[in-house]
Amino acid sequence: MAGDSKYEALFRERLAEIVGEDRAADIRTTMARPKRQGFWVNPLADGGIPDGELVEGMPGLYSVAPAERENLTSHPAAQSGRVYLINPSSVLAVAALDVRPGHEVLDLAAAPGGKTLLLAAAMHNSGRIAAVEPRKARFHRMCANLGRCGVTNVEFYLADGRGVGRKTGARFDRVLLDAPCSSEARIRWDEPDSYEHWKPRKVKESARKQRGLLRSALTALKPGGVMVYCTCSFAPEENEQVVTGALGAYPDVDIEPVSLPDGVASMRGLPQWRGRVIDARLALAVRVLPDSLWDGLFVVRLRKKAGIRASASDS
Repeated sequence: MAGDSKYEALFRERLAEIVGEDRAADIRTTMARPKRQGFWVNPLADGGIPDGELVEGMPGLYSVAPAERENLTSHPAAQSGRVYLINPSSVLAVAALDVRPGHEVLDLAAAPGGKTLLLAAAMHNSGRIAAVEPRKARFHRMCANLGRCGVTNVEFYLADGRGVGRKTGARFDRVLLDAPCSSEARIRWDEPDSYEHWKPRKVKESARKQRGLLRSALTALKPGGVMVYCTCSFAPEENEQVVTGALGAYPDVDIEPVSLPDGVASMRGLPQWRGRVIDARLALAVRVLPDSLWDGLFVVRLRKKAGIRASASDS
């Protein structure tokens, strides 16, 4: 990281330890180059759309060259909500949740609202989405974004997601937790804002918050329901280890496979990390590896089976 060689070296070492040196070298290359910009065509709004290249295996999702990003952002279709700028990884996370019209869905860390929009479209604006965000500025931005895009089935809650499960009980058919994280997979060497806050302490702080959010999400999930937990971090402390801890506390939750479009670079969940054993079921989790278009993403699909009982507080 250009401003702090100590942390840059540490990040590079950790990345190679997580994904292997060859993959790490490829990822470091993508972090140094401009990325293509994805955009999704919103069926809840009308109008023409910009030209773009269809992303294989992702219906309704297109991309443009990096130099076209500014033009895309100012295009009338983006201003009106007909298209929404989004990365394919975010679309993948929502697809893994498999929402249906009429579902009751909890989006536990919802701002700025792109994934919430995808959920609403998949539900044809039916059912109900509870969109939760604790930070006031992000909350109001989310409300404005979704209103502009024609979403009508969302109720908004300015609240800390870690307390939601206790308040609602097990009522939701689907839960999405795109957890706040250290954002390692979105580091761009040419954008200091993308890495200026990264430190090992940030990883630990993020994991602590994620544990509370995941417990809350699982408490809010109906028996038979499905949730997706995802982060844009490479760190096993924020991914495999957080989920392993939740699986120990919630014995009636299991992991299901996540499907990827052909050609997406990825690796399965790790079996261990620095001497700590990870639940073997996390081999079904997926770590999408960033390239010239895709952002890095860790994603795991969880299903609650029969009645669930936590062995620890969900705070």
